[in-house]
Amino acid sequence: MRKFIKDILKSDFGKHYEKIYNSSDLIQYLNKKTGAIDGDSKTRRSLGNIYAIYSLLIFYNNNNFYNNREAYKKFEGFEYTELWNFCKLQYGGNKLQNHAFNNRLNGEFANKIAKNPNKELLVISGSKYLLHIDYLYVDNIDISKTIIKIIEKYIELLKEKDLQLANNLKKLLALNNYDEKKKLIEKLVEEKSEARIFEIISYAILKNHYKNEYIYIGKTMKEIQKEYLMLYKTGRTNANDGGIDFVMRPIGRFFQVTEVDNYDKYLLDMDKVMHFPITFVIKTARDKQKILAEMKEYIIEKSGDMEILKNKYFNTIEEIITINELKKWLNELNDESIDELIKDIDLYYKLEFNI
Repeated sequence: MRKFIKDILKSDFGKHYEKIYNSSDLIQYLNKKTGAIDGDSKTRRSLGNIYAIYSLLIFYNNNNFYNNREAYKKFEGFEYTELWNFCKLQYGGNKLQNHAFNNRLNGEFANKIAKNPNKELLVISGSKYLLHIDYLYVDNIDISKTIIKIIEKYIELLKEKDLQLANNLKKLLALNNYDEKKKLIEKLVEEKSEARIFEIISYAILKNHYKNEYIYIGKTMKEIQKEYLMLYKTGRTNANDGGIDFVMRPIGRFFQVTEVDNYDKYLLDMDKVMHFPITFVIKTARDKQKILAEMKEYIIEKSGDMEILKNKYFNTIEEIITINELKKWLNELNDESIDELIKDIDLYYKLEFNI
């Protein structure tokens, strides 16, 4: 049980807090879905599913259903449009898609938590939605207000986490010593870095590293000229970008930022881009050769060592870049490039967080 959830349950239910937790599938689900507040978390923020629950709980309380079982049993649901508009007004809600209201929430809840998978959390009737009454009570106690407190505290903690980079940016801009600037930037590319911050910093380092490299290119021998490599960020973190986080011009390289956990995800990224070569930027301090060896072993096992399948994935791995390479390339940059790097961090931080 996460500490902030335990604190809220203790405050509301005293010595009975563990019983409430163990008896509530919904609170246990939220405990699983709020891992993004941890520095080393590999989970997504899950705001879509969480805001779907939150909107229904807020509407439930605002419409006087709290501790009013009989009235709620007869209720047919809240209108989707009102719920969705409410979700979009929440912190980070303007970037969400409405998948939670399209049975994604029910499917995940049933697979991960529900003791009775046939009892859906989200009751859907046409364009109307409500939460199943059995998930709102524990031993005849209406726990909806406690769940609202848990969700609101989670969002509060996320906001504090998001401000971390803003505070570091202020420190960076105030520093005059470039060695100190590099040391502070290094701290932002650790294994425990928040995923979105890691992606922004890694992009800024790579962009300023590659800009010093060039190739000769032209349609004809007479038109050949020197062109420096340019790296572009495709959009926000976790966007539906088909497995492309950064793209390089003029040679056309794809970069995907990821973490070492499940190599199935790497293969999925390869499939998404139809096996066009990908450079994986991995949030790990492990040696890249060891990761590559593990990935190849996994591919061999997954493919049954069939050449046609094995080579298809082997040829898709263009390069592995880890925290080790990022730090090395950061420290090779001159003072002017460090200033440009900080400007890039500032720009993409503001885009990511809608500032």
